[in-house]
This record gives sequence, structure tokens and C-alpha cells, in this order.
Amino acid sequence: MHWEWQVFLQETGGGQTYLRWLISAWGWTLSVAACSWVVALLVGTLMGIARTLPSRLLVFLGTAWTELFRNIPLLVQVFLWYHVIPSMCTSLRALPSFVLVVFALGFFTSSRISEQVKAGIQALPKAQRHAGLALGLTLPQTYRYVLLPMAFRIVIPPLTSEAMNIIKNSSVAFAVSIAELTMFAMQAQEETARGIEIYLAVTGLYFISAFAVNRAALMLESRVQVPGLLLGGK
Repeated sequence: MHWEWQVFLQETGGGQTYLRWLISAWGWTLSVAACSWVVALLVGTLMGIARTLPSRLLVFLGTAWTELFRNIPLLVQVFLWYHVIPSMCTSLRALPSFVLVVFALGFFTSSRISEQVKAGIQALPKAQRHAGLALGLTLPQTYRYVLLPMAFRIVIPPLTSEAMNIIKNSSVAFAVSIAELTMFAMQAQEETARGIEIYLAVTGLYFISAFAVNRAALMLESRVQVPGLLLGGK
């Protein structure tokens, strides 16, 4: 088998090299993933908290959100945001496809984070909530200062998996013409007929991105873990 890695030094029709195009596509992939992660973490945390509150209405809303977004395929949600929702809401028609993909990927991932945050809170001994309230803290203060700091320490491993998944799932952005890694691979392979080199390079960048997130999360977990934390208490 003959490798031709110099294909990345060739110029595209736009006057740039395939290597420069590849780096630009990597930047778009990381941008989509990072923005979607912010949306997912914020919304997923709120929905997870809502599902542990004493209010039946909030529990219902949090559960409905989670079940809705996690039971619809991600690619279908991208198409809904791109084709259907803007036609129903005229104020969204001016939004760029990047923002629509961020909403789709962020809300999809938030449904999974909601489950993890809920599980993290419920894994804590109930006495911690009671102690916070007994000390005069309000319920929001108890969540902010007592429950959530401990719950997030517990759910760092599953959150790490979601952060890695959101990088890989960002590949759906090619469906709405965002020039990320998957779209680069498809177009560059058609133009150069060097699919092996192109797809190996793209695969390597996906791996590097996800692996870097994994290592960073492991370092964070080692710094914030609570020695001797007992879970499942009453």
C-alpha cells in the first residue's frame, strides 16, 4: 500500500492547502462541541435538580424534558432545528446553522446529564439535605452549597463520557453544511481520491480531542474527590 501524506500540502480549489482546511475543520468541531457542552451542562443540571425537588410540577417538567430529548435520534433533532422549527418560529430564521446545531446537540446531551445529576444528588445521604435545612439554609442554598458540590464530584466519570461523546456527536453538524471534520473528510476524499489518508487524519484528531478531555477529567477528579465519602445513606 502506497501512502501519500503529501496530499495535505496540495492546494484546494479555494487557494488553501488541505492541511490548513483540516485544521480549520478541527476548530469548527471543537467550537460546536464546546458551545454544545455549555448548553448541555447548564440545562441538564437544571433539569436534574428539578427532578429531585418536592414539587410535582417541576419533577414532571424535568422528566418530560429528559424523556423527550433522549428518545429522539440526534440527527432527527438537528433536522428539526434546521428545517422545521425556524418555519414555525420566524424569529429563529435568522439564526446561523451553527447556533441551531448547538441547540440540537446541547439539548440532546442535556437529557443525559439530567439523569446523571439526578443520580448524583440521590446518591447522597438524605441527612445532608436535612442538615442544611436545619442550619437555616433555604432549599436553593442547600442545593448550591451542600448537595451540588458533592453530587458533581460523584458524577465526574459519567460527565467525562458525555464530554467525550459530544465531541464525537458533533459530526452531525455536517448535515447542515458546517465545515467540521466529517464534512472535510467527505469533501476532501472526493476531491483527492485519497480516502485512507484523509480519514485516518480525521480519526486521529477525533481521538486526540476525546483523549485530551478524558485526561483532563481524570486530573480534575483526582483533585476534587472526597476521601471516604459513603453513598447511599439515609
